[in-house]
Amino acid sequence: MKTEVYSWRVATELKTGIEREARRRKISLLAALDLAAEEWLKNHATDKDDDREQRRLHEAASKAIGTIAGGD
Repeated sequence: MKTEVYSWRVATELKTGIEREARRRKISLLAALDLAAEEWLKNHATDKDDDREQRRLHEAASKAIGTIAGGD
């Protein structure tokens, strides 16, 4: 069930393009916006495996921080 509302301003050309594509696909404007948002998230959301790997690398590196001594 959808309970959240989001509102924003868009350029006329973008709005027209979304409306045109929704009509072409025979879906509502809301459905077109949902599809666009879902596709964007799928393509741009941070991968949890990458987050885990970054945490592991940071933990490993933090053990060495401050332990290297110059021998000048």
